[in-house]
Amino acid sequence: MTKKIRWGILSTANIGMQKVTPAIQRSAHSEVVAIASRDLSKARAAADQLGIAKAYGSYEDLFADPDIDAIYNPLPNHLHVPMTVAAAKAGKHVLCEKPIALNAADAEALRSIPANILVLEAFMIRFHPQWSRAREIIRSGELGDIRSINAVFTYFNADPNNVRNQADIGGGGIMDIGCYPITAARYLFESEPKRVVSLVERDENFGTDRLASVMADFGNGRQLNFTCSTQTVPHQRVQVFGTKGKLEIIIPFNAPPNERTAITVDTGSPIDGSLARREILPAVDQYTEQAEAFALAVLGETPLLWGVEDAIASMKVIDAIFASDKTGRWAEV
Repeated sequence: MTKKIRWGILSTANIGMQKVTPAIQRSAHSEVVAIASRDLSKARAAADQLGIAKAYGSYEDLFADPDIDAIYNPLPNHLHVPMTVAAAKAGKHVLCEKPIALNAADAEALRSIPANILVLEAFMIRFHPQWSRAREIIRSGELGDIRSINAVFTYFNADPNNVRNQADIGGGGIMDIGCYPITAARYLFESEPKRVVSLVERDENFGTDRLASVMADFGNGRQLNFTCSTQTVPHQRVQVFGTKGKLEIIIPFNAPPNERTAITVDTGSPIDGSLARREILPAVDQYTEQAEAFALAVLGETPLLWGVEDAIASMKVIDAIFASDKTGRWAEV
């Protein structure tokens, strides 16, 4: 019989209901046993919808349940750290949505969590095989020396009631989606940026950043350049440029769970990329892969490659982006 970890879901947030919780339920080593909301009727309705046995009308009751091993935290950004710490103090491992905190200082509170409790920032892209394959190609030397990573991640959302458009609780494009190109570059360069410079434009009503362009210096002639926006046409793309070749991940961040994905590799000849090699990756639900990796780590089967220190490092880059916006100059990370 397959040993499973037992999950509790913290809140009825859309991402949890629509994507992550069903994906966790499909993980071979996971079982979702409870869901909590500050409104018991919402928790009960969500539990019924997803076939979950227990519903709680408070987060504290969920944490106190002795039958739960791990918590998934998809709350708004300002509640990521306090609720993750509370769950950890109750002895629960935590998969917490990104960004892990409001800033690096906020994230550093996670260092108080006992070493035997696992905390993972939920960058599901790191568990999709298209990303591991991209890094494998880079490591092989086929692209030569990697010089530049260019990324775009945009969508349109002008709903004032959406948490992404509420500045006081950590809304805005850089926090919501700018963190993905940052994570992608750190993953592919396998190092940390040294400094950043940014240009940020804000919504006059929300006060959130709705358009940002960022350049990050990774040292040794390596650069990340990305644009993110919450109020332009939806689009996403990641391109990696080396001295010998270029790699492109066609749908880098929201890879569809039931469709194959593609990576292209070309040498720039011809310039239009028409003769690029196209590699097809199998259909994978990256949220399920993330849950499975976390479950296996909790069970002691495989190590977890990322934890609190990785999440703090990511927040330091975001802090530097905002610092650069204020001064109009490069900011050290």
